[in-house]
Amino acid sequence: MDPCVRASRSLARQLLDPEFVEVGASGRRWTHDEMLAALPELDGAAEGGPRHEPADFTGVLLAPGLVHLTYETTLDGKRVRRSSLWRRQGAATTWRMYYHQATPVPPDSM
Repeated sequence: MDPCVRASRSLARQLLDPEFVEVGASGRRWTHDEMLAALPELDGAAEGGPRHEPADFTGVLLAPGLVHLTYETTLDGKRVRRSSLWRRQGAATTWRMYYHQATPVPPDSM
């Protein structure tokens, strides 16, 4: 969520699994390489601009090395529910996002 990470392909690469896939709030499917190429230009990447404000994190360990994280973000008054799978493989100590799904929340929803 940090604009510095979103604007830096090298920092984002450290957090995205090489097999990363996302289905964004627009419905677009993103691959690892597509996301790294586009991320610095997407909303929330400008240091002085609007940023994603996360809330209501919940995590569930699905299996050793696999966590399901759900949360909600707000950017410019628009809410999005998010779900991601984070995995850690082998002897790695770093968790990386393997899958991400974003679903817009209609303005009149609770």
